[in-house]
Amino acid sequence: MGRGRVQLKRIENKINRQVTFSKRRSGLLKKANEISVLCDAEVAVIVFSNKGKLYEYSTDHSMDKILDRHERYSFAEKSLHSTDLNSQGNWCYEYNKLKSRIESIQKNQRHLQGEQLDDLGLKEVQQLENQLDNALKHVRSRKNQLMIGLISDLQKQEKALQEQKRLLEKELLEKQALTQQSHWEQTQPVPSASPSTSNFLITTNPLTTLNIGHSTFQAGQSGANDATPPEIRFPQWMLHP
Repeated sequence: MGRGRVQLKRIENKINRQVTFSKRRSGLLKKANEISVLCDAEVAVIVFSNKGKLYEYSTDHSMDKILDRHERYSFAEKSLHSTDLNSQGNWCYEYNKLKSRIESIQKNQRHLQGEQLDDLGLKEVQQLENQLDNALKHVRSRKNQLMIGLISDLQKQEKALQEQKRLLEKELLEKQALTQQSHWEQTQPVPSASPSTSNFLITTNPLTTLNIGHSTFQAGQSGANDATPPEIRFPQWMLHP
């Protein structure tokens, strides 16, 4: 006996309603995945339960991209078919669009911070984990680039300091050499004069004594006897031959 057609109306039994919602939701997400794979289509499905729990599916995890495309398409369609829309209506639509986008970004940010994860299923948590892994890879790559640049700058500074140290050591050695040479020149003895160039002082006694026989005559003797010459006595053998 064939199965009868299900009447489309609200299920009054709470348990049956929850079971039917779970089965139909899984089937809907499965069909969305099949049509995206078979037909190469971009598909996005958003389902909220009666308790406000979110269930979603998007092709290649590009929910924001698909929603942005839908908003642009809807805005273009409304602009095309509503040429008489006044500026106030455009501003209201733009405001609503930006508000929805801000709410979506804030929600995604809270998820990335580890908040309000109770409404996410296993697949959504895996998608969030992949996003965090990719973000962590980019952060580490940027960190490595900054560290490599810092190390390169420090190496250049080290080379400059080593060159400055070498120049200072060279200058110090030159100053020490000049100081030692000056000290050596100051401590050397002065050479004595040569005997050939020495000046000899010859002194002559002003008093000259002349001895003749038994008499003594001193030349240059001052006194009262200078006017009277001394008496000279000759020996006897000179007087008598």
